[in-house]
Amino acid sequence: MATVIAVSSFVARGTVGLRAILPSLDRMGHEAIACPTTLLSNHLGHARATGSPVAPETLSAIIEALDANGWLPDVDAVLTGYLPSPDHVRIVETLVARLHTQRPDALFVCDPVLGDHPGGLYVPQGVAEAVRDRLLPRATHVKPNRFELAFLSGRPVETPADVVDAARALPVPVVLASSIPLDGNRLGNIVVTRDRAVHCTVPRESRAPHGTGDLLAALFTAHLLHGEDPATSAAFAAGAVARTIALSAGEDELQLWGPTAWHEAPPLAMTSVESTND
Repeated sequence: MATVIAVSSFVARGTVGLRAILPSLDRMGHEAIACPTTLLSNHLGHARATGSPVAPETLSAIIEALDANGWLPDVDAVLTGYLPSPDHVRIVETLVARLHTQRPDALFVCDPVLGDHPGGLYVPQGVAEAVRDRLLPRATHVKPNRFELAFLSGRPVETPADVVDAARALPVPVVLASSIPLDGNRLGNIVVTRDRAVHCTVPRESRAPHGTGDLLAALFTAHLLHGEDPATSAAFAAGAVARTIALSAGEDELQLWGPTAWHEAPPLAMTSVESTND
């Protein structure tokens, strides 16, 4: 069992942010220390939603208490999701820096929840720039979607080859680019390291519940902590997300509770992707 500090949003109802991350880590046998960045009634895709960000000083005090109690040296990974302000980004930066002085081998998986096509950024520009400039240089793994990868790299991302080139422009050893449009009405999850690029594909869903990106990031982290390599971790994570989407058909939220072992889905097949610069 590993211990993960998960820093993301919390909803009272639904399966986004921490409400997707926590059951994923639990099902995979890991302990999660949950640090909420914002408290909401539900995700913003519903007709009504209310809530507000957690004050940065409150989040900082929570992390200080975790450290003061002697728990930080036992942390194996930090996983971040939605961060509502540059101050929250700076708190995560400090957390990761402090952790790496005690646990240099700890993972930092950054899920840069910044925006998507076609709407663009859904966080303030300052938040997106802070994630790019402050968190990426400290990350061991990053999981952007197509829009986020283009923003973070400053490069166009239209094809799988573009993904490889943009990913290698980032200061992060491992990139898992999710929901990349492919031919044949399919989406790709592409894993890029300095010397390898592979991808698996899933059908494009006309209506998938919110939270699949959070679920993918959490399962990817969980498999990495089991000692699996990035490609294998992504293949297992993508397979479990696909099974969960199928089990959630017709529902407005991912179905993560109950007896079904959705997290034990077989891995999807991985094939090589060529870069335009190879």
